[in-house]
Amino acid sequence: MSTGKSSVSRRLGELLALRKIDTDDVIEKRFGMKTSQIFAKFGQEQFRDAESQILRELSETRDTVISCGGGIILRPENRRCLKECGTVFLLTAEPETVLDRLGKDHSRPLLDGGDREELIRRLMNERKNLYREAADHCVATDSRSIDDICREIIAWGER
Repeated sequence: MSTGKSSVSRRLGELLALRKIDTDDVIEKRFGMKTSQIFAKFGQEQFRDAESQILRELSETRDTVISCGGGIILRPENRRCLKECGTVFLLTAEPETVLDRLGKDHSRPLLDGGDREELIRRLMNERKNLYREAADHCVATDSRSIDDICREIIAWGER
């Protein structure tokens, strides 16, 4: 959440002349509503089901930068699919950075009803090992430009 997935994947697609797909955008289009509305109306489980379905559909996609929502790694089958489909870059940021980047954005359903910084820390801690399991390479995004992050990803991919 707010580590730069959408911005970095969009710029990476431009730099590499690749198509860019955001799984959250695909889900929102299919449901015809924003993620927060999907969570409110159908619940997290149905959102996660849609996420898994879209990932399966995209598993054969090539020459594409795919940006996934932060919760996609919660299901073991999704982590396996990500590893089998291509190179997975985990974008990280400190909780303070995430909180700062979120600013007044209150559209994140998993941060409703509590101290946002504490909720961010808890989510990060709960998911940390799952993210690392899925990732081929981790990229810290704190205090870095999008182009700098993209250069690191491109350089790692050229190894």
